[in-house]
Amino acid sequence: MSGPGAGFEYPAQEVTWLKRDVLLFAWSIGCTADELHFLYELHPNFQVFPTYPIILPFKQTDQEVIDFYARSGSTPIPNVPKFDSRRVVDGQRTITFYKPIPPTSAGKEFELKSKVVGVYDKGKAGSVVETETILAEKGGDVYSKAVGSAFFVGQGNWGGPKGPSTVNYPPPEGKKPDAVHTLQTSRESAHLYRLNGDYNPLHATPEPGQKMGFGGAIMHGLFSWNSACHGLLQTLGGSNPANLREFQARFAAPVKPGDKLATEAWRTGEFKDGWEEVRFITRVEAGKVVLSNGRALMKCQGERSKL
Repeated sequence: MSGPGAGFEYPAQEVTWLKRDVLLFAWSIGCTADELHFLYELHPNFQVFPTYPIILPFKQTDQEVIDFYARSGSTPIPNVPKFDSRRVVDGQRTITFYKPIPPTSAGKEFELKSKVVGVYDKGKAGSVVETETILAEKGGDVYSKAVGSAFFVGQGNWGGPKGPSTVNYPPPEGKKPDAVHTLQTSRESAHLYRLNGDYNPLHATPEPGQKMGFGGAIMHGLFSWNSACHGLLQTLGGSNPANLREFQARFAAPVKPGDKLATEAWRTGEFKDGWEEVRFITRVEAGKVVLSNGRALMKCQGERSKL
């Protein structure tokens, strides 16, 4: 890590969650009634959907609604401009799972340890802040590591580094997907998802999206990201969190409330330490790609497509 802001460590942040929080999360990303181990707290195999840690930087310890803008700008990064969190969208997210988190944090002390990987100047388009976040017990085990990039729209040209080129994971050409998962959103889907703790007004009221050129409110990028992960785990991993090691995707285009999403996944037959690489894209059904660069490391169930 080098360049302005790189290596800056945020103060460690305590995080907590209840069983009702993980139930809400599972329901809000599309888990279904045949996956009661995510949706019913008395199920003998009750588990947290594995990407839940991605919401904790937003939720922290809160059970009440918070001021998204005030929290987002509360810890400035040294040696870079102070960006306006009223004009920010997700860029790309990757998460690696090391240990399943318990259904509630009660009885343990969990914290997030976050540091800046880099801050990149993309010119007129804006700036990217890349951050690594680890979820761990205080002084103990690490449960997950997430690397994410936030894109601050129209906030570039400050003389910073352009940043490294990213590795691309395109889907195979001319091959039928091994799995397809669809999800119909509603005009209210973002209002449900935001109750997980991500209260960005961009997803609740039309004015911020109109100012950013989206024409109105849009879905959370992480809604699409989490629901795509659910689609992969349900169709290829037997809905078993133990079959998922790593998951990532790039946010390619906004999703509007009411859009129908289709995630197409391909098994590559290539393995890393026993985990098969899966490539995927998510698109608005029969339309634009909204999640690209999709890649997961999984233990897949069933046979690969021969076509």
